[in-house]
Amino acid sequence: MRVKILSLITALLISNTVYAEDGLRTLFTNNKTVICGINIRNFNAKDINKNKIIDGNEVGGNFINAIERLDEIKKSGINTLHLLPITPVGKLKALGTAGSVYAISDFWSINPQLIDKNSSLTPIEQAKLFIEECHKRGIYVVIDLPSCGAYDLFLKHPELFIKDKKQLSIVPTDWTDVRLLNTGTDENLNQDVLDAHKKFVDMVIDLNADGIRADVATIKPYKFWEELITYTRLQNPEFMYLAEASDSWREPPSKYAVFTPYDKLLQAGFDGYYGSFFNLKDWKTSSEFFEHIKFNKKLLTSYPDNKSVILSFTTHDEVSPVILHGEDFSVMICWLEATLPFNPYFIDGFQSGDDYLYPWANTKASETQTDDDYYFVHRGKLDIFNFSAKPEGKSLLVKDNFKKAFEFRNNNIDLITKGTFTPLKCDKEKVFAYSRTYQGQTIVVIGNLDHKHSQKRAMIKISGLKKNQKLNIIHGMANYKVRKNTLLTDLNAGEIKVLRIEDFSL
Repeated sequence: MRVKILSLITALLISNTVYAEDGLRTLFTNNKTVICGINIRNFNAKDINKNKIIDGNEVGGNFINAIERLDEIKKSGINTLHLLPITPVGKLKALGTAGSVYAISDFWSINPQLIDKNSSLTPIEQAKLFIEECHKRGIYVVIDLPSCGAYDLFLKHPELFIKDKKQLSIVPTDWTDVRLLNTGTDENLNQDVLDAHKKFVDMVIDLNADGIRADVATIKPYKFWEELITYTRLQNPEFMYLAEASDSWREPPSKYAVFTPYDKLLQAGFDGYYGSFFNLKDWKTSSEFFEHIKFNKKLLTSYPDNKSVILSFTTHDEVSPVILHGEDFSVMICWLEATLPFNPYFIDGFQSGDDYLYPWANTKASETQTDDDYYFVHRGKLDIFNFSAKPEGKSLLVKDNFKKAFEFRNNNIDLITKGTFTPLKCDKEKVFAYSRTYQGQTIVVIGNLDHKHSQKRAMIKISGLKKNQKLNIIHGMANYKVRKNTLLTDLNAGEIKVLRIEDFSL
């Protein structure tokens, strides 16, 4: 018995050591996170009748039943969960029958929709238990900080909001279910709003979470973030801050809002931002693809402390890749996530090819928890407005490639996180090719950005390549020829290939 107890203690110590080796901030800035965004409200919802909505006596997603999916998450190679907002949602002037998770009615408590009513634990204890179970499996947790407040919050705390000349709240852009907070300016911060955000930070740290993802971080002043991040880091220096901001964003969503660009947010203390990888769906040439990678690699080395970026090809704000360009586009994203020198990021359901098409979308509901009795959704995007079913696509092709891609990444983590990144010249403008090299190991990634037409005899220049060089296919068809300093290959529409060149360095 004594031996068994000692063995158990040793196992627990080893398990904790694996988790505590690096904090999330260090892991992220070294490009070692694999992040999945989840909405607890549908993450493990029990849709018994399979109509994709939680109705009748069915049980929605909550912190307790979410624990059931953590072994699956861990096995898939994910080591960080981004929890979409877990704060209470507004019920007035709402969108959807549950209310948007981004239309929050306070900053300092847990959304009762995410609570298991059969548990004796308090809401905070249930959220803590979920995060504790994540940590046991070596999974870090980032919690979303919404950028605006619900109309309900405006009625209770009007001092937190910007008002027009008639003292009415401001609706930013077309976000009709939220109102614009009055964060003030760099010269004069609104202390009430800052204090509300500090309460949020206090709650997140009390939950033992590892980071914050700041929704539309651009609409708060530099000094606001600098003070809030400093306040947080005094409690936990390894706490990670991720800004939802893009280098392609040029103006605020309202004339009443301030605008802090991505580079100033990084200067204020954020560890990373989104970049514009979601534009992959529109890029027509390899030069557009490489210009963005080069831009980020240069940007992220221009600060005194380490920074990084997430590969935001697909988020809850983006239409499913399966709808945009078919399953092959999701396959391409899988292998780009696995081989590019940044942090993989995707939204729950991507790993199985979910199209996020709900049969009840925009129809009248028989019951609602808000003043909206229609099932409001954004077509092709993860539902954040209703009690919908667990995200779960049916694409075996996407599932298989997701598994293979992240197994490859985990098995070659030094190559991916420490290896050199070299764009390779190709005679086809719609074909991209790059290499990753580390300690004598080299892989070459080749992709066709044309999702309608194939590319024949694409000629990729690889300096030092020999005619008899041995190549191993990691992914893609083995239709290639090797010549001196040149690799020739055919690519189907939207195809991506990954090859390993043995005993070769670039």
